[in-house]
Amino acid sequence: MRVAVVGVGYVGLVSGACFAEFGHSVHCVDKDPARIDALKAGRMPIFEPQLDGLVMRNVAAGRLTFGTNVAEAVADAEVVFVAVGTPARRGDGHADLAHVFACARDIAGAIGGYTVIVTKSTVPVGTGDRVEHIIRTIQPQASFAVVSNPEFLREGAAIADFQRPDRIVIGTQCERAAAVMTNLYRPLAEAGVPLLFTSRRTAELTKYAANAFLAMKIGFINEMADLCERSDANVRDVAHGIGLDRRIGGQFLEPGPGFGGSCFPKDIQALIKTAQDFGAPSRIIETVAAANDQRKRLMARRIIRACGGSVRGLTIGVLGLTFKANTDDMRDAPSLSIIAALQDEGAAIRAYDPEGMGQARVHMPEIAYADDPYACAAGVDALAIVTEWDAFRRLDLGRLRAGMTTPILVDYRNVVAAEAAERAGFRYVGIGRRFTPAALERPAPRPEPAARTHSTLSDLVAEVR
Repeated sequence: MRVAVVGVGYVGLVSGACFAEFGHSVHCVDKDPARIDALKAGRMPIFEPQLDGLVMRNVAAGRLTFGTNVAEAVADAEVVFVAVGTPARRGDGHADLAHVFACARDIAGAIGGYTVIVTKSTVPVGTGDRVEHIIRTIQPQASFAVVSNPEFLREGAAIADFQRPDRIVIGTQCERAAAVMTNLYRPLAEAGVPLLFTSRRTAELTKYAANAFLAMKIGFINEMADLCERSDANVRDVAHGIGLDRRIGGQFLEPGPGFGGSCFPKDIQALIKTAQDFGAPSRIIETVAAANDQRKRLMARRIIRACGGSVRGLTIGVLGLTFKANTDDMRDAPSLSIIAALQDEGAAIRAYDPEGMGQARVHMPEIAYADDPYACAAGVDALAIVTEWDAFRRLDLGRLRAGMTTPILVDYRNVVAAEAAERAGFRYVGIGRRFTPAALERPAPRPEPAARTHSTLSDLVAEVR
């Protein structure tokens, strides 16, 4: 099939490359010529495991092409995907649909024969109706259908999620459009992947509901982690115990510093606003959003308390900057809140991330960046692991500890075993478990050039959050 994808951001590029891998002829367009030129030269605009190989393989096979002319891409396409950004609108939290509607106008002026126009972007309930109205107003005689086909891709695992999805949601009640979409996804349908056909509005809401539910699971286990710390329980065992229940499942039950990224924060805000507009406010989701924002703001306190109540004049090392592992995405990353709070308290920051430092420099040009975890830890007064990169699970703890001024390790992702960290000489602070006396101890004050008296004041830190 002939497929056009408008927008080569995260969703558009992954979707276009995967459709090409299925054997379709895909032309991806974007109004940013620099992005298109980079793709033609083999440079990916985002980091996503396996994406570069997938793109280059299908470009070489002639199934995947890139350009900037929307009309040219749409004219001969049987299916046109709208995969442009829908960021939170400034001031009110609603999804900003300006790019979607501009795309609809561009498409309207270019479609020829029967065309299925598919919103892949995450859009509020009723957006498809407005897209259809725009196109029908511009092209009253056009033969087309507007379909909702939300994506459920996880950054860092997007290729696998697209090629082996749990389900494919297709919002249309047009039989002809349903047949086109069935043919488009035939390789997956033949592999046993369910194709769920719903109304267009139902499909639009399903995407938001899925993200909100997953965000709620993260918020729930974070609150259970706080309770575990106070009640001498272990959140990992709690998560495992409830996750074995098939009604609950084990995914998204890893405690941490709060969720971020390009989807959850903006999507739950958009769902909150949509629910309010329809007169059916979602109090649970409102609470999840508020609790997550507060959690990210308060996370720096763990480091401050582990350092004896003040980080003024100290250097803090931060391992991991992206909002999650296996991406370079810094949008709403917890590290941004943690670092800002530490800087406000007078700390200097040195950071390392395997893939995210290019993006991080845009947000935090004033902090120091290291070439590897050990260089990041050299001479610091405390070290924090903020992102769960696999490389951080394999650190040489003895080497890490040897380079530090003070052996404080605050692990926001529980990627390091507490016992191993303590054997290596660290005062270890994790998430969701009662801390040992060593972890609660206030370290000796940082040595000055002249000798000074050292003391231990464990009563100053009764808890670490």
